[in-house]
Amino acid sequence: MSGVWVFKNGVFRLVENPSSEQGQRRRKVLVHLPTGQVVSSYCSLERILNGLGWERYYGGDPELFQFHKHSTIDLISLPKDFSKFNSIHMYDIVVKNPNVFHVRDV
Repeated sequence: MSGVWVFKNGVFRLVENPSSEQGQRRRKVLVHLPTGQVVSSYCSLERILNGLGWERYYGGDPELFQFHKHSTIDLISLPKDFSKFNSIHMYDIVVKNPNVFHVRDV
């Protein structure tokens, strides 16, 4: 048996499919704030990150698309397959580039 334990009105219960109880899960998009552009590919993301001083990092895992900024110790690691690019990766980019990106629900 799998699911999520939910505490509501003083009662714990197991919800087997939590997304169906809360409505359909919302998809997230990464938005470049200065242009209002939704990042729809790694090509567009790389252009923006290069403009911010990030460079491609060719080392480590061949399954990752990585960026490094010389002025920091930060490394942005993304899955090679853009279809696996999710909100966790988006928030990583937002935290490392404050006031430049935002994650929004679609």
